[in-house]
Amino acid sequence: MAVVYKKQLSLSPRVNYLREKVLSTQPSICTERARYYTKIYRQNEEKPLIIRRALALEETLKNMTIFIDDGELIVGNHSSKINAAPFFPEYAVKWVVDELDSFEKRSGDAFYPTEEVKQEIRELSTYWEGKTTVEKGYALMPEKYREIHESGIIRAEGNLTSGDAHIAVNDEKILKVGLNGYIEEVKEYRNRLNLAFYDDLKKDQFYKAVEIALRAFQIFIQRYADLAHKMSLTEKDQQRKKELEIISENCKHISEYPPETFYQALQLVYFVQLVLQIESNGHSLSFGRMDQYLYPFYRKDKEANLITDELVMELLECTWIKLLAIRKIRPWSHTRFSAGGPLYQNVTIGGQTADGKDAVNELSYLILRSVGNTRLTQPNLSVRFHRNISDEFLMECIKVIELGFGMPAFNNDEIVIPELIKLGVEKSDAYNYSAIGCIEIAVPGKWGYRCTGMSFINMARVLLAALNNGYDNMTGKTFHLGKGTLKDFTSFDQVMEAWKDQIRFYAKAAVAIDTAVDTVLEENVPDILCSAFVDDCLERGKTIKEGGSKYDFVSGLQVGIANLGNSLAAIKKLVFEDKLITTEELMDALENDFEGPEGERIRQLLINRAPKFGNDDDYVDLLLVEAYNVFIEELEKYRTTRYGRGPIGCKYYAGTSSISANVP
Repeated sequence: MAVVYKKQLSLSPRVNYLREKVLSTQPSICTERARYYTKIYRQNEEKPLIIRRALALEETLKNMTIFIDDGELIVGNHSSKINAAPFFPEYAVKWVVDELDSFEKRSGDAFYPTEEVKQEIRELSTYWEGKTTVEKGYALMPEKYREIHESGIIRAEGNLTSGDAHIAVNDEKILKVGLNGYIEEVKEYRNRLNLAFYDDLKKDQFYKAVEIALRAFQIFIQRYADLAHKMSLTEKDQQRKKELEIISENCKHISEYPPETFYQALQLVYFVQLVLQIESNGHSLSFGRMDQYLYPFYRKDKEANLITDELVMELLECTWIKLLAIRKIRPWSHTRFSAGGPLYQNVTIGGQTADGKDAVNELSYLILRSVGNTRLTQPNLSVRFHRNISDEFLMECIKVIELGFGMPAFNNDEIVIPELIKLGVEKSDAYNYSAIGCIEIAVPGKWGYRCTGMSFINMARVLLAALNNGYDNMTGKTFHLGKGTLKDFTSFDQVMEAWKDQIRFYAKAAVAIDTAVDTVLEENVPDILCSAFVDDCLERGKTIKEGGSKYDFVSGLQVGIANLGNSLAAIKKLVFEDKLITTEELMDALENDFEGPEGERIRQLLINRAPKFGNDDDYVDLLLVEAYNVFIEELEKYRTTRYGRGPIGCKYYAGTSSISANVP
């Protein structure tokens, strides 16, 4: 079964050419999607929003520029050119216009729009002023929470300007029933409705929008079938001519029917990934357990001698290159917290079957090897680890890690599966979990948006407020009056009480901000295709935001966790136990940013004489556990906006994947 390699394979000339082309192409901005969405919104203002969005997606998929690059085996482009980021005006326009002349000046993640593109963005933006999710989101936030958001202690800018994603759809079902199968399912549900009832009238609009979007998706795929056929007619190279003919046949078939071959299945999965990122500006759209749902196609083709492992490798490598060419542009204030322009398109391999058996198969090895060969930042690759994983597969994973580009990551089944079951996830679903985005987890095709990545809380800022009677020295405001200042405290217990009081307030504030963001996104940018491909949205006749998914558990991100632990340990050890620093000296040093000889003396003590998180030191680790548990316990009081509307859960939990937030 194992497909073992002793050394790193070289890329084929085709894959090497495509890889280098993407890496060397200067990032730019594409206005086609914005142009078509603006046109449809203007022409259909009287129609329900969900219908407008379906029509806008239809207009885009029917008319956007498509192309097939030299040598491509997997086809489908995100925008009019390689590495061109689409402009999504319904989410935000002001920051785009404000930063138009500075995109190319960024220290990282730069874009190079032409003057013509800049001018069209300015023109299109005039229609959207006052209509975007970011403007409506700020307007909906209660004043105090809006001020907290603007202060940067809590931020949800990425959600307001980009939407959601952080999800994996039901690729297994898509491959089983095909797009025609979804259309028939929609028709069946729609025929059951009684439009005399309000709920059914709403469902009817949802089903109508889904059918429009699905048929537009079919047309989009068929356009590639037609283009490949047209290109094959004039292609002189016989091998390439045959490849184009196969691409045409594949696209023609999967535009309507379930795939019959591995090649068709992979192409359809990529098309789904592509179109969902044209529909929405969200990121962390992930593939789920690719080695599981593609394996039946692989095995069938191998047994029939229709495919070789060399071809499978090349198809996978071509897919990873296509993922890298999907670009999105963010405000600089958001970009610097997520450096490198990552879209976190995660592929999961390994793990266990529903009956607890090792799920690794031949395709698991090929996916692992192909990611190692291409050495790209996309896709994110995650391996599900468990006690019965084979040494052989584990060593192959380690060989890829040795290449030094940070993949694969590991998720531990022994911890994840029991914890999911504790949350209320059915056992069979828990055993089918996958990685989402960078390191999050969810059940693909059944879990709603944002398993993590809602609002960010800066834990260090909260601690500073706790030490200063609630005063935030970066804004000069007191958002929540505290328990006194560090100078007033005579014991470390008082420090912890001050922390607990502040973090409970900011936990509530974070949920309040999330509630405003969720409400605005639900009311203004429903994702139609993404909802269609997640259970049980079609059965319930609801989008994901309305409560269509089977499960709904959400996490924000708490950044500065290590800083929080280190700071508490330093205060306890150096101020209250060893008495090397007085409370007055520490507060003065903080207020003066450790300036002067005295500030430097105190800074050196903090660096060198206090325990540090990350060294398996219970002194600091247990302090952090105590401090963080207060936040986690506070979250138990709150529910997401989907509570009572269908999904299991609708709860918040903690999340600490701070990505590159330590830099800014």
